[in-house]
Amino acid sequence: MDNLRDRVVVVTGGTRGVGAGIARAFADAGAQVVSCARRPPEVPLDGVEFAPLDVRDAAAVGDFFAARPRVDVLVNNAGGAPYRPLADAAPERHARVIELNLTAPLITSLAAYQHLRRTRGSIVMIGSVSGGRPSPGTAAYGAAKAGLESLARSMAVEWAPQVRVNTLVVGMVRTESSALHYGDTDGVAAVARTVPLGRLAEPADVGAAAVFLASGAAAYISGASLLVHGGGERPVFLDAANVHVGRRET
Repeated sequence: MDNLRDRVVVVTGGTRGVGAGIARAFADAGAQVVSCARRPPEVPLDGVEFAPLDVRDAAAVGDFFAARPRVDVLVNNAGGAPYRPLADAAPERHARVIELNLTAPLITSLAAYQHLRRTRGSIVMIGSVSGGRPSPGTAAYGAAKAGLESLARSMAVEWAPQVRVNTLVVGMVRTESSALHYGDTDGVAAVARTVPLGRLAEPADVGAAAVFLASGAAAYISGASLLVHGGGERPVFLDAANVHVGRRET
């Protein structure tokens, strides 16, 4: 989108998977993109500058933004969690998940606020469908993502009209780590069949949605949650029911 040309966009966790897809989408839109992560990408991203940063380190985050001359868009993408049933891990491990997925986006947003206020910029939070439904095995992650949506809505009110804040509620995405979550090729295909649109999202799908929310096309959208989940999840009871539900022709 032309109105993002030469804008400065910071994407946390933007070196692989969904984050890399977001960074590429903004670069393709003509933005100057800075991707922050603890480790550099295995394959450099064209048109994307890499900056090492641990978003859980408040002092390092403050120094990073203080050193930048301008920021127009912040995408809080860094996050994730391993499969970990609640009773099978120490509380400290669950607390770290919440720190990465909720506290870190707050820290980063606060550090970027003065930049965004001056440029009348935008924040895009990368949320998850896990924040709106039970998330067994990743309960702390789901709780953090629920909190992230709430944080974004409050932030959108407090920082209006200078800064718009929105959330992308992302469903299942096909990335280089898909096998860890869904198994082999057959497992990924089986999971994809549970999505109404018949496939998992690609990182580019999430990137396109992030570009939209940061662009002038979304100038009157703030405090919103945009669902990027292919239609959601097919209700389990439809497959469990022993009655046939036909379609009435009119």
